[in-house]
Order: sequence, then C-alpha cells, then structure tokens
Amino acid sequence: MKAIYKREVSSYFNSMTGWVFVAVLTFFIGIYFFVNNLFSGYPYFSVSLNSVLVVFMVVIPVLTMRSLADERHSKTDQLLLTAPVPITAVVLGKYFAMLTVFAVPVAIACLCPLIIALNGSAFLLADYCSILAFFLLGAVEIAVGMLVSSLTESQIIAAVGSFGLLLLLYLWDGLVDFLPSTAGGSLLGLAILLALVCFLVNALSNNWKVTAAVLVPGAAVLTAFYLRDSGAFAGLLPDLLGRFSLLSVFNAFALDHVFDVPGILLYLSMSALLVFLTVQVIQRRRWN
Repeated sequence: MKAIYKREVSSYFNSMTGWVFVAVLTFFIGIYFFVNNLFSGYPYFSVSLNSVLVVFMVVIPVLTMRSLADERHSKTDQLLLTAPVPITAVVLGKYFAMLTVFAVPVAIACLCPLIIALNGSAFLLADYCSILAFFLLGAVEIAVGMLVSSLTESQIIAAVGSFGLLLLLYLWDGLVDFLPSTAGGSLLGLAILLALVCFLVNALSNNWKVTAAVLVPGAAVLTAFYLRDSGAFAGLLPDLLGRFSLLSVFNAFALDHVFDVPGILLYLSMSALLVFLTVQVIQRRRWN
C-alpha cells in the first residue's frame, strides 16, 4: 500500500490535476474568507467553509475521475489485479493519496482562524472543529468519486457521474422534504430501498441465494411491522433518510457550533462503506 500511495501522490503533483485541485479550492476558500471574515467582519471562519461546499461538486470529480477509470482505460489495472498485493491495499493507497492532496488546501485553511484572531475576536475551537468536519465531509465525497471511477473506464463518465451523485447529496435535505409522509408511502419507499439494496448485493455477490437471504427476511420484517402498527410508518421514510444528510452534520458544526459525535461517526462509516464497495467492485472484476 505504501508504494501505491507514494506513486499516486507523485502522479497527482507531477501532473496538473493535483495542482489545479489545490489552487481552485484554495482560491475559493480565500475568496469567501476575504468577503465573509475580513471584509464583513464575521468572526466565525466556519461560515466561509459552508459557502465552499458547493465548489466540492466540481473540484472533487476532477480529483477522483482518473483514480481507477484511467487504470482500466490504459489496461494497467491488469497489473494491479494480478499483483501479489491485496485489492484493499490498492484501493486504500489510492484513497489516502487523494486525501493527502485534499489535505493541502485544508491545511492552508487552518491559518484563517489565526488571522481572524490576530485582527479581533475569534472562536478557534469552533472553527477548527468545523475544519475537521469539512475534511471528513470531503473524505466521504472523495470516496463517492472513487467508487464511481471504479465502475467505468471513461474519465468523463466518472466525472459526470460523480458530479451527479454529489449534487444529489448537496440537495438531499430538499429532496427528502418531497418524500411521502403517509404510512403507505413510507412502506412503499422502504420496499423500494430494500429492492435497491438487494440489487446491489446481487451485483456484488452474483449469488441469488445471498440476495434472497436479504430480500425475504427484509420483506417479512417490513410487512410484520406494518401490519402490527401501520401508524408508526407515518413520516418514517423522510425521517430515516433525513438522518443520512451529510450537509446537516456539517451545518451542526459550522452554523450551530455543536460538536456532532454521531455526525462524525456517520462520515467515517460512510467513507468506510464506500471504500468497501469500491474494493468489492474491483474484486469481482479480478475474479471475472
């Protein structure tokens, strides 16, 4: 993993990709920092980070689009698939390399609260907790981009697909509000989610028995709980999906100034799950 990590970091900074990513993200952080904190005098740097989140949808696909798609396009993935190195080590090496590139503008951003403190009142603890949440949110979105990149050999498709998913995550709260809140609507929505999970399980395992082992008990549990107390399903779907809002977690840090421990666990678990799915996608291609 160490060799792959070094190779990937070197490739990012020996090409324009890494430098463009760092420059663009640093530029927008600096612009919002100047407007919100230096010019307007707002003491919390976290509000500037909150404004930068929309830029993630553009810059992160640029960083992740070549991570695995380029290997597949140039056929160099065959060397990785046949090398005596675990696929997990390959994926983690690439993932940590992208996190290292992302950490550069985040490290530069760490200077901003200190500049605020030199020029007036500052809330360093709240701002540095927000920077931590900012980094972890970026880690989740990088994992999303890497997963999409593992599904195709086209960097363009990987970038567009990543942009679409990141846009979905950005609009998540607003979309959840449009979901049905009736008991029947929630049951239907949960059934669709179960079907999507079973589709994913089947795609990764290619084993109908494993898929059935997920589908049958899941459908039975949903049906039993609905027949027992259908009223409990009212509003269940939007409430359940609302708990997976990545931006709500960041807003708790940046706007409410609350250290959201469950939110940190959500970020870490989502990153781990997406990396695991990426490993499974490549592992399946390895044995096929």
